[in-house]
Amino acid sequence: MIDVDAVYRTHSRRVLATLIRLLGDFDLAEEALQDAFVAAVEQWPREGAPANPYTWLVSAGRFKAIDRLRRRARFDKLLFELATRLEEAPDEEHTDLPDDRLRLIFTCCHPALPPDAQVAMTLREVCGLTTEEIARAFLTGPPTVAQRIVRAKNKIKINKIGYAVPVPAELPGRLDPVLSTVYLIFTEAYAPSAGPVAVRTELADEAIRLGWLLAELLPDPEVLGLLALMLLQDSRRDARTAPDGEIVLLPDQDRSLWRRDQIDAAAGLLRRARSAGEVGTYTLQAEIALVHAEAPAAQDTDWRRVVDLYDLLVRADPSPVAHLNRAVALAMRDGPAAGLAALDAVLADGRLDDYHLAHSARADLLRRLGRTGEARAAYERALELARQEPQRRFLARRLAELPTGA
Repeated sequence: MIDVDAVYRTHSRRVLATLIRLLGDFDLAEEALQDAFVAAVEQWPREGAPANPYTWLVSAGRFKAIDRLRRRARFDKLLFELATRLEEAPDEEHTDLPDDRLRLIFTCCHPALPPDAQVAMTLREVCGLTTEEIARAFLTGPPTVAQRIVRAKNKIKINKIGYAVPVPAELPGRLDPVLSTVYLIFTEAYAPSAGPVAVRTELADEAIRLGWLLAELLPDPEVLGLLALMLLQDSRRDARTAPDGEIVLLPDQDRSLWRRDQIDAAAGLLRRARSAGEVGTYTLQAEIALVHAEAPAAQDTDWRRVVDLYDLLVRADPSPVAHLNRAVALAMRDGPAAGLAALDAVLADGRLDDYHLAHSARADLLRRLGRTGEARAAYERALELARQEPQRRFLARRLAELPTGA
C-alpha cells in the first residue's frame, strides 16, 4: 500500500515546479497539483501505485488543468487557445528536469519583486510552508503574508516575468537573493521554525541538490562556500537527534555518526573557494563549521580559531544573529561571564527580543554561572517563544533540571 502522504511530502514541490513551467501560471499549477493528488488518493488504492509517481502526477495535473481551462473557456477565447495548445502539446517524458525548481527560485527571487515578497513566495512555492508558518517566521500576521504572495504573483503575471534561469551573463547579478533563498530553505530544514520534527530531511536534501546545481552553473566562490556550509551542517544530521527524536547538542553528539564523505566534499569546495582569493559570509561560516568537523572530540575544538573567524564574519555581516553566535563561541574560549557580557550587549538593542535561541543561549550561560533564578526566567522566555516541538521539550527538560529554591 503506497503512502500518498509520503508521496506528497517527497514530490509535491517537484511536481508544482514542473506544472508551473508547463502551464505558465502559479494559481493554475497549484490547482492542478491539488487535483492530481485528489486523483491519486482515489485511484492508487484501487488500481495500484504507478511505477513513477512524479511522472504520473505531472501528467494528471496537466490534464486536470486542461479540463479546468475548457470549463472556463466558454467565456474566454484566450483560455480556449491555451487549453488547445496544452492538449496538442506532446506528452513529454516527465523526467525530473533538474532545473524546474531552480527556474522557480529565480522567478520567486526576480528583482522586480520586493525582498519580503521574494522570501514569502519562495517559502510558499518552493518549500511548501503554509501561510501561517511563514507568518510565524516573519513575526507577522497570515493576512499580511497572503497579501504579499498575491501581489507578487500578480506582478509576475502583469510584468510577464519569464519562468527561466537567467543566461550566464546575467547570473552574477541575480545570484545573491538566490543564494539567500537556498540557504533559507536549508535552515528551515535544519532547524524548522515550527512543527513536530527537529530536521526536515527532504527539504535539506533539496537545498543541497540546488546548491550542487548552482555550483555547476556558476562556480562562484560564495556558491562553493554556501554548498560547503550546507554539507558540513548536514553531515551531522544522524547525530543531531536521539532515536526517540530528542535533540542532541553539538558537544554531546556521537561524532562517529557524522558523515565523513560530506565533510571531505565540503573541505574540497572550500579549497576551491579560497583559491579564488575572495572570502564571503557563506565561506566564513563554512570555515567555522569545518573547524568543528575536524575536531576529533568536542573538547579538542579550536575555539581561538572559531572566535577569530567570527570576528571576520561580524565585520562582513554585522547581523545580530552573527553577533549572538560569536558570543557563544567567546563563552567557550574565555568562559561564560565573557560570553554573557557579549550576549547581553547584543540583546540590548532589542532586535533579538523574540528570538528563542538568544534567550536559550543566555539561559545556558546563566546556568553555568550558577545564577539559577535568572537562568530559569531566560529558559521560560525561550520556551514561550519556541514553536518547534523537540526544541520545546529540550527547553522544558533544561528547566526541570535546574536546582529548585534558587
